[in-house]
Amino acid sequence: METDIRVLVVDDSAVVRKVFSNELSREKGIKVIGTAPDPYVARDKIVKLEPDVITLDIEMPRMDGITFLKKLMKYYPLPVIIVSSLTPKGGKMALEALASGALEVISKPSAAYSVGDMSVQLADKIRAVARVNVTERIKSMNRSEPVKPVTLSRALTTSTNKIIAIGASTGGTEAIKTVLTAMPPNSPGIVIVQHMPANFTTSFAERLNSLSQITVKEANDGNSVANGQALLAPGNFHMLLKRSGAKYYVQVKKGPLVHHQRPAADVLFRSVANYAGANAVGIILTGMGSDGAVGLLEMKKAGARTVAQDEKSCVVFGMPKEAIKLGAADKVVSIGDVTRTALKMIED
Repeated sequence: METDIRVLVVDDSAVVRKVFSNELSREKGIKVIGTAPDPYVARDKIVKLEPDVITLDIEMPRMDGITFLKKLMKYYPLPVIIVSSLTPKGGKMALEALASGALEVISKPSAAYSVGDMSVQLADKIRAVARVNVTERIKSMNRSEPVKPVTLSRALTTSTNKIIAIGASTGGTEAIKTVLTAMPPNSPGIVIVQHMPANFTTSFAERLNSLSQITVKEANDGNSVANGQALLAPGNFHMLLKRSGAKYYVQVKKGPLVHHQRPAADVLFRSVANYAGANAVGIILTGMGSDGAVGLLEMKKAGARTVAQDEKSCVVFGMPKEAIKLGAADKVVSIGDVTRTALKMIED
């Protein structure tokens, strides 16, 4: 019989601590074993209660969440889910937290983001990260070397009809960084869905843009898909590929959650299957759940080539596993080989 996942909620807001405790206590297999209003209380409770997962606010008194997280990853590595407010500052701090070893990020409940949706997502994320070996992940992050950009054997400047579509969730911020920083300046147009709340995608796109040879931006409705550019779906909006004559562009819109997600990889992949067909390559990266698996299969059936990240290099082998199970992946490769594999498929 499986034991419950033991969760410690760290947040300076008494209201948030109460809401999270109440909502999570209704979830099967999850038990809130304690709460803490700041990192100092949290430190003592971690030693005493030995939680499996921590939810952590990053804007707190006495010690900010980033400083606490870095200390935690050094001395007592545990799966951490960042809980942040929907502000640009919160977005930047959440990204720093992910780069420092946190596994997931979720926004605090607000008028735009209901407690019901939030609690379902948070419970799903807790179940996903509880199985992650954080010690091994931190070691791997510390020894990872800068990625060298892949060079294309022929210029793609004339091939404006090629598209690369990427879907990712848990662990995806680092995986997408690895893929994009290896892209050459003349890469095909790229469209990306990463499960992230609003405002966090803005900061994520800016960070990727500063690290990559290609241009990376958060997508606006109607943006053209162009060589040497990646468009990231904004948090809380679906993104679809559309075509007008020979040109591709994106539609950014609201719509129901798909797999509890908005943006959803399935929504993007299905539109790519419809409008790009054999001119596309689909990539499914680390992430919880099954979002993107069916869409990737539709892409493959439409003539696209497809790549899935392998289990060893995934933080959570959920989305790629489901895609592989469906027979949706032509190739299964390590994260370091994804860019080279995708570009070879474009050239073939």
